[in-house]
Amino acid sequence: MQLNRILDLLYMCVSCFEYKGKQSPDKVSTLVLQKSKDVKARLEEALLRGEGARGEMMRRWKTGNDRFAGLNENLRWRKEQTHWRQANERLNMTKAELDQEAIMCGNLATEANLIILDVLETIIQVNLSVDCKDNLLGGILKVLVHSLSTNQSSTYLCHCFSSIRLLIIKFGDVLFEEEVEQCSDLCQRVLHHCSSALESTRSQACATLYLIMRYSFSSTSNFARVKMQVTMSLASLVGKSQDFNEEYLRKSLRSILAYAEEDEDMQSTMFPMQVNELLNNLNSILSDTVKMRAFQKDPEMLMDLMYRIAKGYQTSPDLRLTWLQNMAEKHVKVKCYTEAAMCLVHAAALVAEYLSLLEDCSYLPVGSVTFQNISSNVIEESAVSDDILTPDEDGVCSGRYFSKTGLVGLLEQAAELFSQAGFYETVNEVYKIVIPVLEAHRDFLKLSSTHEKLKKAYDRIIFKGQKRMFGTYFRVGFYGAKFGDLDEQEFIYKEPTITKLPEISHRLEGFYGNCFGEHMVEVIKDSAPVDKSKLDPNKAYIQITFVEPYFEDYEMKYRVTYFEKNSNLRRFMYTTPFTLDGRPRGDLSEQYKRKTILTTMHAFPYIKTRINVIQKEEFILTPIEVAIEDMQKKTLELAVATSQEPPDAKMLQMVLQGSVGATVNQGPLEVAQVFLAEIPADPKLYRHHNKLRLCFKEFIMRYVSQLLWLSCCVILPVIYACHTLLGDVT
Repeated sequence: MQLNRILDLLYMCVSCFEYKGKQSPDKVSTLVLQKSKDVKARLEEALLRGEGARGEMMRRWKTGNDRFAGLNENLRWRKEQTHWRQANERLNMTKAELDQEAIMCGNLATEANLIILDVLETIIQVNLSVDCKDNLLGGILKVLVHSLSTNQSSTYLCHCFSSIRLLIIKFGDVLFEEEVEQCSDLCQRVLHHCSSALESTRSQACATLYLIMRYSFSSTSNFARVKMQVTMSLASLVGKSQDFNEEYLRKSLRSILAYAEEDEDMQSTMFPMQVNELLNNLNSILSDTVKMRAFQKDPEMLMDLMYRIAKGYQTSPDLRLTWLQNMAEKHVKVKCYTEAAMCLVHAAALVAEYLSLLEDCSYLPVGSVTFQNISSNVIEESAVSDDILTPDEDGVCSGRYFSKTGLVGLLEQAAELFSQAGFYETVNEVYKIVIPVLEAHRDFLKLSSTHEKLKKAYDRIIFKGQKRMFGTYFRVGFYGAKFGDLDEQEFIYKEPTITKLPEISHRLEGFYGNCFGEHMVEVIKDSAPVDKSKLDPNKAYIQITFVEPYFEDYEMKYRVTYFEKNSNLRRFMYTTPFTLDGRPRGDLSEQYKRKTILTTMHAFPYIKTRINVIQKEEFILTPIEVAIEDMQKKTLELAVATSQEPPDAKMLQMVLQGSVGATVNQGPLEVAQVFLAEIPADPKLYRHHNKLRLCFKEFIMRYVSQLLWLSCCVILPVIYACHTLLGDVT
């Protein structure tokens, strides 16, 4: 008990003997004195305006002070006559004297803290027996960590870090198991000193941080917890501290990596590789967090950075959940409700993963796999890494959302956002996870409300049907060194409903024109492959192409409804017409078409509005194959027009006229004359020739049948009207 009181006293002494830095200049002292006089004058004025005894006393003192000047001469001092002012005592000191005083204060602070450190060393050496060390270690570490958070000299920090390393070597097992919060604070303070401008301090901090990681890996086998603590420390350092230096911190991270690579005793283990992964992750988080300040006006880049930061916190569930919610808020502000809902679904899947580690309840989701019907992307929240921590033991997942109530709350928010976005089918999938939890808790009020919301969702599906619009997609390619990391990268952008190509072109050209200069940005008008050698290296080029979702034939069996054809999209397609002589368009016999299929890293909709293209496939269609595709498209348009309920005679008439009329690529008659007039000489074209004949056969059958139907729709009402008016004459 007495030793704990001594440790508390030492803790206070660290605060009392902190070096305050060089005192303010003389002008500041004068301003402080003037401010004090002004405050006193205002106070006296306020008292004089009073109506009570205080006001009367002040008036008597003001008017009668001179009259009674000779009285009360035995007073020991008069504050209005004294010439001593604490704020003024330094006015007569020279700059050299001020510097000397600052040096003396610094030496005093260093000496006092070194004495405190000696006392701690004495306690460690003499009193830390097996029986009482558990009670004292926390207090000793608390004093040491507190001293690291105060303004200390490099001399003291050198000795302090040495004492911390000695403490870890001697009592590391107890510290890492019993003092989890203290070790977290220690990681944060040590990492802060890794960004110090003084090389000596940085080297000591690096050595200490490396020892913490090495010891946790070797002795306690709890390296995952330390990695989480270091990652969270970096988040706190970058987010809250304003005096950290990014360059120095990167140097320290490289030094730690060098320690791991040169540590011969650890080369036979997985430790060097894990340290490398951790430091790469820290560097990525650091870069992205710093970049966020420069990209506040670029919504796509800002969301990419937030996404990568959230990805970096994959092993820190509390931080990842926070960043997912931050992303959802950003999406809601720009009315991207689908993406905001997906962020909350990912957050709910993350919560479900860690709840499943705590208890096995039949009504709770097994983990992120339960969310597969909502989005195939949610599987990335699976807790399958070696760094996964146990929530009840490691102090993680302590937020209010890591509970059954929090899980239901996240899913209910997601359902509301899906409803706003028109994803009514997904609302049903979300509530499929919520309802078992509500039933298990007998929450009949919420169950009633939930089923009412489901009824509204189904009613809207019936009412709106295919009138819903789920977004427009564009392929955007960036070319030029001015784009930095974006150079030669391609993305699929999801834009709001009915966004035209000129709209997105104007937006991107305007934004990057403001960044690089109006005349330094150029939009490539066509969709042909870009030859970077022909581009101006001093300019930034953007290529924008409208793309459509692409499905294989087997996929169409499962994508029946309009919603299913606009969700879970990973493949997109665009076509580029060309001729062999370089012209984009020519006669039917020489018109080729390049069909490009792009595959994205994730499926739309996702937690961000643009996704990287990871695969590109190209197919060249010969002129006769182009003709076959055009005829199949016209036949399909006829089939769709006649399958509407109820049938629309005007729409059918327009489709019929468009099917046979001459268009940009000529009509069916021209196609037949070019490709079907003669049997091709090349045997390789026999199959295409026969296929085109079959296409024409089906087209003619549909066209004639629909023409007869339309004629009946027009002629029969006329006959009936005539019969009604003229009777038997007709």
